[in-house]
Amino acid sequence: MKRALVIGASGGIGTAISAELSNKGYDVTGLSRSGDGLDVTEEASVEAAFARLEGSFDVIFVATGALEPGGNAPEKAVREVSVEAMEAAFRVNAIGPMLVLKHSLRLLPKTSPSVFAALSARVGSIGDNGIGGWHSYRASKTALNQFIHGAAIELKRTHKQATVVCLHPGTVETDFTAKYAGRHKTVPATQAAANLVRVIEGLGPAQSGQFYDYAGQEIPW
Repeated sequence: MKRALVIGASGGIGTAISAELSNKGYDVTGLSRSGDGLDVTEEASVEAAFARLEGSFDVIFVATGALEPGGNAPEKAVREVSVEAMEAAFRVNAIGPMLVLKHSLRLLPKTSPSVFAALSARVGSIGDNGIGGWHSYRASKTALNQFIHGAAIELKRTHKQATVVCLHPGTVETDFTAKYAGRHKTVPATQAAANLVRVIEGLGPAQSGQFYDYAGQEIPW
């Protein structure tokens, strides 16, 4: 049986991803702050949680992230930027997933296919940014994209069959997005999870290091 590890498994998308992978026949292990005390922004916490894991995983899915880390709402203008908001966004949206990847290396098989996927967001695309705003959140997701892209290059040498990607889930109906959905079309978390799992099942090492949306379309950096 294939094995999957979901980080952020108690959140709206994480719960749905866990269920979808289980429905697909995966033996799913979930880790979260509420269930396991995992704080992805603290390396000691990540290291301790991962030290308890054994064997290898065919899929590792990072479903963590925050729009308002530390209670800081996305900025509408440059004058609203603060050091605290930028630091909080980078810690949870970029540094956290990179720490997870660092401690996942021993859990990814070296001689068989695997996927490491991290939830990003289309607003992290520099090429797709035509309206500005949301500076800390955008930049933190852009940093995540760069982390994952660079790591994928390294893993091509050590884990030749690994696929390391960023994924944009669309606007999902969760508490995470309720205040900001606005006129954006939303989808239930279950549908978003089905879309994302379908995407990762269709990817291979040739696509490693790229950024895809819920329909499997590549997003410009």
